[in-house]
Parts: sequence; structure tokens; C-alpha cells
Amino acid sequence: MSSLKRGSVLLLLLACSCTLFAQSLPEGRLMRFPDIYKDKIAFMYGGDLWLVPSAGGTARRITSHPGRELFPKFSPDGRWIAFTGQYDGNFNVYVMPAEGGQPRQLTFYQGSAHPLSDRMGILNQVVTWTPDSQRIIFLSRADASNGWTKRPYSVSVQGGLPQAMPMEQGGLLSYSADGNKVAYNQIFRNFRTWKRYTGGMAQDITIYDVKNNVVEATVPHTEPTDTFPMWHGNTIYFTSDRGPEQRLNLYSYDLSSKQVAQLTHFDDFDVMWPSLGPDAIVFENAGYLYTFDFESKQPKKLSVQLPGDRELAMKRWVSVSKNVTDFDLSPDGKRAVFSARGDVFTVPG
Repeated sequence: MSSLKRGSVLLLLLACSCTLFAQSLPEGRLMRFPDIYKDKIAFMYGGDLWLVPSAGGTARRITSHPGRELFPKFSPDGRWIAFTGQYDGNFNVYVMPAEGGQPRQLTFYQGSAHPLSDRMGILNQVVTWTPDSQRIIFLSRADASNGWTKRPYSVSVQGGLPQAMPMEQGGLLSYSADGNKVAYNQIFRNFRTWKRYTGGMAQDITIYDVKNNVVEATVPHTEPTDTFPMWHGNTIYFTSDRGPEQRLNLYSYDLSSKQVAQLTHFDDFDVMWPSLGPDAIVFENAGYLYTFDFESKQPKKLSVQLPGDRELAMKRWVSVSKNVTDFDLSPDGKRAVFSARGDVFTVPG
């Protein structure tokens, strides 16, 4: 066999082995808080940040600290990823190169003597960037009168003191391309499990002129929830459960025609944590990642593989002595049965 043929066979075998390796990895699920920039998607899985091609495939982990790292957001120029991290025990804003690297801390909030549950929202949650990639927007309770409200702040990518935004309270927001206006939720309740809520805390989307400090308009709203605003060109994308499915689906609001259109029609699980990129939106649904391309206007489910040891899923010895909730003895007293950690055990009496 010639050296050329041997080389071709070797390359073929290597390609086959790589394909088999990729196929042997289980498809990832429960991936959270995705963001997209051109050919890359960042997301949180297992408390760490990962990167994967925007077409799907094998992801790679870019953080590994025991604390949680979440809410990754690419800068508009694609150079950085801002995120909320728990490196010092408290949740603060960090930034790292877009391909991964050593994080740099930008906020230094020391927490509270009475920390609130995640249901109230993670402290210092990274929300977006300013269009010039110079400042990171995050939600803080630094000057809130209670744990129910937050206020958007900004901090320079170079560091320095955070600055409060003009609105006294608010939630998720997105800038117009020129940076003069934002579309935002005045109320933040995106971690609450209320379905089809129509009460006083139902979210709507306000268009606010930051430059002139004027509330300009509101996206047409009835009673349901409108949230996750994403401003792209002359369109504001958002999620709403106003449709017949009664699930959060993706919608668009045309700023010229003032018309609202439904774009997705999921009838089982909500569209959650959508995030805007230059060419597409990425979102969660049923624990999987989807993209919504602006040209095709169709959602596409991604197949993502997550290599790793999954140490928390490995078998291990655990003492259940402090978790016994119910017990009983057999009639002859030779065996005992009890429940602990959701399982039933039987042992010699």
C-alpha cells in the first residue's frame, strides 16, 4: 500500500473515531441562560459556563469554580463575555475574553445579612451591554427599599463605580442600536413560577428615551405577561403568553406599523430566557436550546453534547442517618424498613 493510501486510511479512521466519540456523548439537557454571538453560544450548565457552536455540537466548559456562574452575555463587538459569578461567596459582575480566560471582577457587593431566595432573582444579574460595548447593565438591590424591587445599574468594562440608570426600578431591558432608547420591564418577576398571571404584577414592555428621560410608549399589552424585550433594528422581540397556547412564546412588535405578530407556537413548555444576537435569537425550551433565525423565521432545536465526569451523578456512599422520615418493623422484628432521601430501605432489625 502506498504512503498516500495509508495516510488516507488513517485520516478516515480518525474521522470515524471522532464521529463515534461525539455520538457516544449523551445529548445535553437543562442548559440555561443562553446567549448568542454569530457562530458561538454561551450558556450555563451545572453551575458553570460553556461555549458551543451556534449550529450545536460538542460544548466546552470555560468556568469550573464550585460557585455558580450564570447569565453570560457577549459584548456587541464579540470580544467579551460578561456574567454573574459567585467566586467570593456573593454574586457579582465579572468579565472574561469571549473564548474563555481568567475572569475580572467588576462589582464588589458584599451581600446581605438576610439573603433572599432565587425566587426573588439573583443579585447583580447581568442583563445586557450598551451598544458601544463599553458598559455592562445589571440588576441590583443596592438602593431598593425592599427585596421585591431591583434597579438597573451600569458598570464600565474597565471597572470603576457602578452608576444607577435613570429609572428608579426595572427588570430586563434591551437597547436600541443608537443607545438612546431602551425597551424594558418595569417589574422583574422572571424567576417566579406563576403561570398565566394577569394580576397587578403582570409585566409589560415600556419604551424609554434614556437620552431625554421620557417614557415614550408601551408595546401593545392586554392582561398577560410580556417580558424578555430584545430590540433589533426596527423590531422589538419579546415573549408573551397572550396566545391560544397560553405558554410564553416568541413575538415581534414592529415599531413602524405598530403591529404585534406571534412567531413561535410551543404548546407544552414556555420559551424561556431568550437572548439576542446579531443574526438570531437563542432560547430555552423544555431544557433544550433553540435558535430563531431572523431570515428563516423558524425555530431550530440544537443538539448539544456536554463532555465531563458528571461527578454529582456518580454513585457514592451517603449517610442517611439524619434524613430518616418514616419507619416500621416487620411482624417478627427481624427487619426494619424506613424512608430517607426519597428512597425506601430495609435493614436487619
